[in-house]
Amino acid sequence: MPRVIAITGASAGIGRATALRLARDGAAIAICARRRDRLDEVAREIANAGGRALPLVADVTSETDMRMFVEKTVDAFGRLDVMMCNAGFGIYGAIDDITPEQMRKLMDVNFFGTYYAARAALPVFRRQQRGHIVIVSSIAGKRGVPYMGAYSATKFAQIGMAECLRAEVYGSDIHVSVLCPISTPTEFTEVMQRETGAAVTGALGPKQSVEQVAEAVARAIEKPVPEIYPYFTSRGLVVLNAIAPGFTDKIVQRFGRKPRV
Repeated sequence: MPRVIAITGASAGIGRATALRLARDGAAIAICARRRDRLDEVAREIANAGGRALPLVADVTSETDMRMFVEKTVDAFGRLDVMMCNAGFGIYGAIDDITPEQMRKLMDVNFFGTYYAARAALPVFRRQQRGHIVIVSSIAGKRGVPYMGAYSATKFAQIGMAECLRAEVYGSDIHVSVLCPISTPTEFTEVMQRETGAAVTGALGPKQSVEQVAEAVARAIEKPVPEIYPYFTSRGLVVLNAIAPGFTDKIVQRFGRKPRV
């Protein structure tokens, strides 16, 4: 039976790519974002790829909007199998350069947006006695890099919540997966520059495509796992950081984003 999947922040980037990948399997996909025109475009692409689409304008920083997103998904498709908490953005800068207002905005979108979406889906999953929450974090949620401390903080928070929730539902047919991609070419850099108010270089080091990330998510939905590393060798950084965090501090210096001169 085709799955019913809800994806936040699905108008671009990883969210859009995942929606299109899952549409090829015939999934029914509810997508939300704030840009109606972009949502409608993605909905058409989903239909063309073989899926069914429900585009809904919603803001992940609104608990009411996330409840509405889940309720309308269930009303339209009869159930909900997967909630993919994808919406997020980044801000660049040293910790003492990030303003409290910027930090609160990051937390509102990246952490509370995830919390509201997951919290809205959980009663449905508990009632069904099955479901899957996929949280889009980052490798920066496992090991911070210079000048991305505020962003990393929100991603670490996502992972902490996911680990606790995973233990809470252990033994049931409710699954929790954390996605930890490396740098992925999307609108991320452009949005970060706009939110930061300064131009910065793109991330250095290896990269992966949105299609590679989407494929990894599709595999994890088919066979749930606690953590998803689309760029498999990035696990090595996590292990190294656990064994030798001081040495890892030196290594990650090369991966920090820098001001564009």
